[in-house]
Amino acid sequence: MPAGGQPLPYGRGAAGMKRVKAMSVRHDEAVGIQRLYYTETAADYERMHAGEGLRDAFTRKFVESIFRMLDARSILDVGTATGRFLSDLRPVLPGAFLCGVEPVFPLLEVGRQSGALDSGDLVCGSGDALPFPDSSFDVVCEFATLHHVRRPNAIVREMTRVARKGVVLVDSNRFGQGSLLARVAKVGVCKLGLWPVYDWLRTRGNGYRITDGDGLSFSYSVFDSYELLSAWADRLILVPTESEKASSWLHPLLNSRGVLACAIKEG
Repeated sequence: MPAGGQPLPYGRGAAGMKRVKAMSVRHDEAVGIQRLYYTETAADYERMHAGEGLRDAFTRKFVESIFRMLDARSILDVGTATGRFLSDLRPVLPGAFLCGVEPVFPLLEVGRQSGALDSGDLVCGSGDALPFPDSSFDVVCEFATLHHVRRPNAIVREMTRVARKGVVLVDSNRFGQGSLLARVAKVGVCKLGLWPVYDWLRTRGNGYRITDGDGLSFSYSVFDSYELLSAWADRLILVPTESEKASSWLHPLLNSRGVLACAIKEG
């Protein structure tokens, strides 16, 4: 066992260690591909990703109302990219301390050049090792960041660690994509614990896909982080970020391609 007392994944011995090393190589490779993509497209980021995150007025107003309701005086945006969200949020919360953390330095440079520093601080750092003390922000949020990382819950754990009042995720939902049969099947596969195997097969062992405009992405649902958020919060609110009609009582699980999760600590 490693020092932390947890068993190594995929068995023990030499064969198990080979698999662990292979997983590490694939993880490092994915990180490298993603960061290279954003480095090379940093100058065009605002144009290429204008539709990500808070894509519609309702979702934006809902998030802003949550910030006001929680009387948020400090907000951290994880995966802030160029800090665009901080600039948009400044008129809404003129007296709050706004901070964004982003691992790709060229994106931060674009943000500095565009004046994002006038709205808040920009910090170069990784979401799975946030460079802040426990409970240092009222609200910690992310917008369309988690589906770009292999271990999204490592970031969610860090978000709950540094948050005092609330954690907000606005991201994709694999269970709301595809035909109704495909959506139900994906829920079943996940409940049986077989999704990692299925995802490994369909991506030919990579675990990720690469597309124009979005770079490298993983199959992710905000519901993958449900247990982490519900364990931390006193109240968990789930809101669809798409405008589709709620055609079943399993809304938004099976009806929305994107979901907003707002975890709140009361008192």
